[in-house]
Amino acid sequence: MLRVTKLTDYATLVLTVMAADGEAVHSAAGLAEKAGLELPTVSKLLKLLAQAQLVQSFRGASGGYRLARPAEDIRLIHVLEAIEGPLAVTECVGQQGQCGIEHRCGVRANWRRINDVIAEALHGVSLVDLLKPPPRGPVRKTQSIPLVMASE
Repeated sequence: MLRVTKLTDYATLVLTVMAADGEAVHSAAGLAEKAGLELPTVSKLLKLLAQAQLVQSFRGASGGYRLARPAEDIRLIHVLEAIEGPLAVTECVGQQGQCGIEHRCGVRANWRRINDVIAEALHGVSLVDLLKPPPRGPVRKTQSIPLVMASE
């Protein structure tokens, strides 16, 4: 099953809390309370999100965190990569040389195509989109991914 980690899920939640307040500066404790998460978890997330330049941190009495760019410019792919690293649905998609059979594998190119479709879908959703009410009715939209069989 393809699934994002809890930290990525929580990072998305923290970022949408920040996006809902525009350019406000938030304390880690305030974000933890609004998101319903533990402070150590939120602190860890904010550190990772700051390293990825998705949030800015400010020191001092009125310090805290705010989005580093407009919410419409922060995409789910950015959040996922900030927490988990580059998207790779299989080992061979992420880095060459990680699989002992990649030199004779007939499906590697198709996994890359699938990886690209997922990355494109995640890039198509911004924090602003997540703040909107969910659409009514069926959400499923299928997309055909043409597969190419490896030649023998």
